[in-house]
Amino acid sequence: MSRTIRGRAWVVDDYIDTDQIISGKYLRILDYEEMARHALEIPRPGLAEQIRPGDVIVAGRNFGGGSSREEAPRVLQVLGIGCVIAESFARLFYRNAFNIGLPALILRDAHTRFNDGENVTVDVARGEVRLEERGVLLHCEPVPPLMMRLLEAGGAVALYKMRTTERVSKQE
Repeated sequence: MSRTIRGRAWVVDDYIDTDQIISGKYLRILDYEEMARHALEIPRPGLAEQIRPGDVIVAGRNFGGGSSREEAPRVLQVLGIGCVIAESFARLFYRNAFNIGLPALILRDAHTRFNDGENVTVDVARGEVRLEERGVLLHCEPVPPLMMRLLEAGGAVALYKMRTTERVSKQE
């Protein structure tokens, strides 16, 4: 399986916690489209308006730390982010991202290897990131098999539904 994502890289620093991804003051908004307009406004004011479908967030250490706020990966996905690449992730953010079908790739020194706004192509299955203008190929840590299954299915709910359908079909 080759899941290819093409877009621009948007670089943020280390320790971007879930409150910086989506501030708690916006959690009363019930529409994810509206909520996503405020994504990352603490570390990068105005970034949400620049993001196009397929763009990639590139971060340093412990991306998504703090609370286990499920809205954090969801607003990034709704905004159009195709993938998040970081040096490391908070465990709950990492799992929540895969649970909704948002790839999260681990890359050593990630936020120092990209230029803000440069075009990138990400092959999630291979764990490869090509920095297009520079012709540089980077290799991420492999995505664990269970996480790849979640991505291939479109997230945990989709995987559950698929497995349930398969079980019912076998029983008939």
